[in-house]
Amino acid sequence: MNAISKLSKITVALTQDMTDMVRVAVESGDYASGSEVVREALREWKLKRSSPLHDPEALRRIWAEALTQGPPAYVTKPERKREPKLRIANSNDQLPGA
Repeated sequence: MNAISKLSKITVALTQDMTDMVRVAVESGDYASGSEVVREALREWKLKRSSPLHDPEALRRIWAEALTQGPPAYVTKPERKREPKLRIANSNDQLPGA
């Protein structure tokens, strides 16, 4: 069975702004049809919804894990300014012939 036979048609009402965005995307050549635009939008929506940020239990686990790691390490402004210089110095030490 090919992908075409698995398609279902539905009717969706869009605002004029959304309709214009779909039309521009198709006219620009980025998509072959409005259906492609909507399918990609739905795939991205599905990925976003599967993110742990949309799952209250996952957020609780992430929060609990963060709490077990203790307080964050605070860095003073002079330390923060020194860090790039230290990285450069350390990377020069690792260069061949340095």
